[in-house]
Amino acid sequence: MSDIDRSRNRLWKVVLQELTDKLELSLRVCHFPPGTSKWNKIERRLFCFITKNWQGRPLRTYKTVVNLIASASTTTKTGLRVQAAIDENKYQTGIAVSDEQLARVNMTQASFHGEWNYTISPNESAGAE
Repeated sequence: MSDIDRSRNRLWKVVLQELTDKLELSLRVCHFPPGTSKWNKIERRLFCFITKNWQGRPLRTYKTVVNLIASASTTTKTGLRVQAAIDENKYQTGIAVSDEQLARVNMTQASFHGEWNYTISPNESAGAE
């Protein structure tokens, strides 16, 4: 299945199009390739400190996990601290994006790995609404 066919990616692009139309700005999107989160410098630097806090503790609830991540002792040697909170919002699931909706996304793929990097620009008709 290609990147463009995945439902989350389809919805993400449609919602970004709505934002670009509203702001009348182009948005350049650059994703990490799949499987490369290990190269995320913040995540890599903090994960060992986070796991030290919850070592040996049962992670039975989201609240427990978030509280352990956000505890005062989750700090790097240089003083970088973690903030974490539970998002209590309710989000609609099962939102389908039609091919027609996706076709209205004004997207230009980047020359370097266009499957991960692209620009979404406002649609011309958006300013007239």
